[in-house]
Amino acid sequence: MLGTIATVLAGLIGAGVIFMGASAFWAPQGAVGFGIPDTPADDRAFHAWLSVKGVRDIASGLFILIVLAGGTTHLLGWLMLAASFIPVGDAVIVLRSNGPKAVAYGVHAATAAVMLAISALLLVA
Repeated sequence: MLGTIATVLAGLIGAGVIFMGASAFWAPQGAVGFGIPDTPADDRAFHAWLSVKGVRDIASGLFILIVLAGGTTHLLGWLMLAASFIPVGDAVIVLRSNGPKAVAYGVHAATAAVMLAISALLLVA
C-alpha cells in the first residue's frame, strides 16, 4: 500500500518537474519565485540560462517517468534518492544568494524532504 502511494507521488513529482521545466519557455517570469533576489526578468542572457534549466528539468522529470514505467520500485527509490539532491542544491543556491529563507526551506528543502520520504518508502517496499 505505501509502495503504491510512493509510486504515485513519484509520478506526480516527475510530472511536476516536467511542467516546471516547460513553464520556463512560456512563463519565464515565474523564475522569480525560485528565490534568487534581483532576478532579471527581461535579460536575454538570463532567459538563455533559464532555457537551459528548463530543458534539464524536463529531462529530469522524464527520467522519473521512464523508471516509473519500466523499472522496479527499488530502482525508482534509488533514482528519487539521487534526485533529492537537486532541491537540496536549489535551497543552498537560494540561501547563498541571500534569497528568502521561506523559499529556501519552504519550497526547496520541503521538496527534498518529500522526495527523501518517497525514496525511503520505495526502497522498503
